[in-house]
Amino acid sequence: MVETPSVQERYAAANRCFGCGPANPRGLHVRSFEEPGGLRAEWSAEPHHEAFAGAVNGGILGTLLDCHSNWTAAMHLMRQAGAERPPCTVTAEFHVRLLRVTPSRGPLTLHARVAESAADRATVEARVEAGGQTTATCRGVFVAVKEDHPAYHRW
Repeated sequence: MVETPSVQERYAAANRCFGCGPANPRGLHVRSFEEPGGLRAEWSAEPHHEAFAGAVNGGILGTLLDCHSNWTAAMHLMRQAGAERPPCTVTAEFHVRLLRVTPSRGPLTLHARVAESAADRATVEARVEAGGQTTATCRGVFVAVKEDHPAYHRW
């Protein structure tokens, strides 16, 4: 069976982002897939992602949410514009709430959806689930960059 490529693999195979870049050998390799209303990802921690035994580090959770949300915005802006490729987007504003300990054993599920959007930006709400419980949430604004921005050609 052939595995479906993630949005990152499909549109940014050479991207070296620590959180979602397929080309970063030491990265987290977030792999986001379209689902009705947004994007979904599954991710599993390793011991070096822990803050303490059995708990995922909060910074790692923030990175997962940031990258997954950024791709949710990019895919939304692509569809909204009727484009063939997503625009390169960057985080303009980002707020994370750590609601409870996120266990490092077992898969984590990330869900993200666009709450508001304009022509060049989207506000995204996302969450991390572990064992059916939401452990962290975020809300962020992601902006499509123009040609003079250093991230413009990153994918």
